[in-house]
Amino acid sequence: MKQKTSKTVAKRMKMTKSGKLLKRKGGQGHFNSRESGNTTRNKRRDLEVSGSYTRNIKQLMPHA
Repeated sequence: MKQKTSKTVAKRMKMTKSGKLLKRKGGQGHFNSRESGNTTRNKRRDLEVSGSYTRNIKQLMPHA
């Protein structure tokens, strides 16, 4: 049977050319005005997914 990409994971993760997985930092939707400038600035960056999760997530994204 054909292996399919998990669309929920594919929309939340991005694979780099070197094989790293990047994800958005959470808590960016609303209520951001109450947070300090440092917190807001840090939320702009994407986070690298830790190694233990990377193997599992790559199985869900075979064609990425």
